[in-house]
Amino acid sequence: MTSHKTAQTMKPATAAKKLGVYLEATPARFQDGVVSRDELNALQTDPPEWLRELRRTGPHPRQVVAAKLGVSIGGLARGGITDPLTTDEIDALKAANPDWLVRERATQAEVRKETLRVKEKDR
Repeated sequence: MTSHKTAQTMKPATAAKKLGVYLEATPARFQDGVVSRDELNALQTDPPEWLRELRRTGPHPRQVVAAKLGVSIGGLARGGITDPLTTDEIDALKAANPDWLVRERATQAEVRKETLRVKEKDR
């Protein structure tokens, strides 16, 4: 008797998060289906044009926006950024360098410094 392996699947929201893209900006066929582990791996290794374009220009989900700006997701919220942003919008924010962004980047730098200090102490 052999066991049949079933393909491991995930919701589109989970797959979009793993791919680092905003779900609502993906094609309808991606949003409406399920994604198998093999399909996800294929999307990661050889992304189709729609995925390359989304990664390049956005709109980007909050975790990507936060990373591109060098702040936390909470810092985005404190700065009033709650919607996904495009790459152009992120670049404009960087160029404008508003006070909240300066503060949040400083906070994030302190958090990283403290994390490193604790890690070194624990060695």
